[in-house]
Amino acid sequence: MKKLVLASHNAGKLVEMQEILADLPLQITSAAELGLGDVEETGLTFVENALLKARAACEATGLPALADDSGLIVDALGGAPGLYSARYAGHPTNAAANNAKLLEAMADIADGQRSARFYAVIVLLRHATDPQPLICEGRWEGQIIRELRGTNGFGYNPVFLDTTHGLTAAEMEPALKNAISHRAIALQQLKQQLKQQFAA
Repeated sequence: MKKLVLASHNAGKLVEMQEILADLPLQITSAAELGLGDVEETGLTFVENALLKARAACEATGLPALADDSGLIVDALGGAPGLYSARYAGHPTNAAANNAKLLEAMADIADGQRSARFYAVIVLLRHATDPQPLICEGRWEGQIIRELRGTNGFGYNPVFLDTTHGLTAAEMEPALKNAISHRAIALQQLKQQLKQQFAA
């Protein structure tokens, strides 16, 4: 069983990653469980921020580290909230305030112009100076609706409508969300790469 640290304090992300990677010989523990502090996300891209978090976790623990950076990109808002999705309405992270701010910003946007996507990048650093990190990405296309719907998930899930299924991310059963979400797509790529490594 290989031990990895997830460079995140988000309990929802930890559960999601543990479920999707459950059939690999991995023990995933979170930065919070190991008493690691938050890392300042000073990167200008999702990839840079994920690498900053993974590197800090590797340095602090000596363990391989997984980190993700993800966000909601809304076309009508020029890509916002984007890199600042978690703290869109200020610090500390407050999902209810973030959703309220987003719905307010989108109030005058016509129904046909509400396209958005969740984007995730997941990186795995084997050690702090790993020159060739595994980098996987995923996108989940949808629309921003006009009110909150559903109680599952976290973050912007209640306002993000998957138009293929006609459900918000918060209305989906975890099994469906874990099959189609941006993070699921990135994690499936990671899983394939890890399987090849374990087989080698």
